[in-house]
Amino acid sequence: MSTTSSTNPDTRPPTTEAPPKPAGPAEAGHRSARLIHNEATTEIPVHLLFRDDPDPVPVPLRPAAVGRPQGTGERPRARRPVTARTVPAVRIDPELTERAARVLPGAAGVAAGVCGAAGCAVTSWWAGLVPPLAAEALGLPAYAGVGLGPAQWAAYAVAGALGLFGFGGLARGRTGRAWVLGLFGRYRGTVRRTGLMWVNPLLLRRRVDVRLRHWRSEPMPAADGNGVALRAVTLVVWRVRDTAKATLGVEDHEAYLRACVEAALARVPVEPLGTVRSSADVAGETLTRLVAADAAPVGLEVFSVRPVRVEYAPEVAAAMHRRRIAALDAAQRASVLTSVVDSVEDTVTRLTMRGLVELDDYERKVLVKDLTVAFCAGRGETGA
Repeated sequence: MSTTSSTNPDTRPPTTEAPPKPAGPAEAGHRSARLIHNEATTEIPVHLLFRDDPDPVPVPLRPAAVGRPQGTGERPRARRPVTARTVPAVRIDPELTERAARVLPGAAGVAAGVCGAAGCAVTSWWAGLVPPLAAEALGLPAYAGVGLGPAQWAAYAVAGALGLFGFGGLARGRTGRAWVLGLFGRYRGTVRRTGLMWVNPLLLRRRVDVRLRHWRSEPMPAADGNGVALRAVTLVVWRVRDTAKATLGVEDHEAYLRACVEAALARVPVEPLGTVRSSADVAGETLTRLVAADAAPVGLEVFSVRPVRVEYAPEVAAAMHRRRIAALDAAQRASVLTSVVDSVEDTVTRLTMRGLVELDDYERKVLVKDLTVAFCAGRGETGA
């Protein structure tokens, strides 16, 4: 039994295994083929890996490496995409919509004012307050008058109120201007009529310019596609479409439009003028769409937002100027090199195809080198 257990390694327990005897060269080569060397250079017998264990004992394993050092060149782990929050649309009071106000022709106000003035004159004659010379000039009959009593004061009040309402409500409407009327803080309508008209003098009037207007902004902060700081001046063409929303919906619709343009410039990359024309057109269209969408709820109609001057910010202007000069120099150098190579190739091809010279590889290389130096020197002198 002892012999069997010593010769059969499968039945021998690993804890009672005797240390191996020194083996010869043949056995050493055989044992090296049956061993697995891990990173810690620990020798593991192969037969222990394939041993039939009737009751394997589960070994609890901890999770693998959890921390990954940053800045070591490893690919960052994929993160869950963050869902962008939708920006709520601007909402204005739905009842705040422009509607026409009720006004009367200017002739009605003039007639009321004349009637009021005539009533005051008649009351004065009735009370005997008209001087005799004025009565004779006006052709009024002689009348001593009854003096100022309650009836005369009431007649004065009625005639004076009629005259004040008649003449005080006269207004002149102009083309391209509108009146927004309000009474005790409530919107009462908009007047877009032109000419002489009569408006209730108790209503508060706010003049609004509804003509097509253009606004040239001051330099505003912007950025190009690479995030380089810029200063952009834009030209905005717009007009007031809904006078009620533009006047009562916001405190200052011109300041609101300026803020919308500045916010759009922060979201849309622009390029310096003169670099890529297509990108400037795309930026202008995008700016127009964004500003028009933001300004529409407050009654403003935006037709175009175009960058008219784009320049680098003062802190990066010098560096970007040097960069553009270097890019232009590199582009010119590449074009000159391409032209020189084409000229050398054309010269060598013509010489060889026409049989003027017979060149081997060494002579061809020397000729190409000499022609390249000659052409480059000639172009350098011409450019200088």
